Amino acid sequence: MAEHTYRVLVRGRFADLTSEQRTSLLDRLRGFDFLRDAGFSEEGALTYDEKLDFFSYRVILTAGDKPDEAGLRRASTALDDLGVDFRGLKAKVTDMDEMKINRPRRLG
Repeated sequence: MAEHTYRVLVRGRFADLTSEQRTSLLDRLRGFDFLRDAGFSEEGALTYDEKLDFFSYRVILTAGDKPDEAGLRRASTALDDLGVDFRGLKAKVTDMDEMKINRPRRLG
C-alpha cells in the first residue's frame, strides 16, 4: 500500500487528575501560544484549556495504513510523558493526498 500523508486529530478527556498534575498542566499552559503551537505538525501538539477537562492532540503522519491507530499511540505517549491519566480517545483522520483543492478562477 502506498504511503499517504494524514492529519490526525485525537480527542479525549483527562481522568482523575491530582492537584500536582493540575498545577503542572496549568504551568505548561501559561507558556503556550495557541496560534504558534497548536497546529498540525510532525512532532504533534497537545492542546487543552484551563478547565483541564477535554484535550486534543494534532499530528501529521506519513503511513501506509491505520493512521488512526498510529495517531492514538502518539497521543497516548504524549500524555504518558506528562504523567496524566486519560479516557475516551477518538481519532479523526484526513488524507491530505486525496483532499481536493479548489483553485480560484482567474477573472478576465
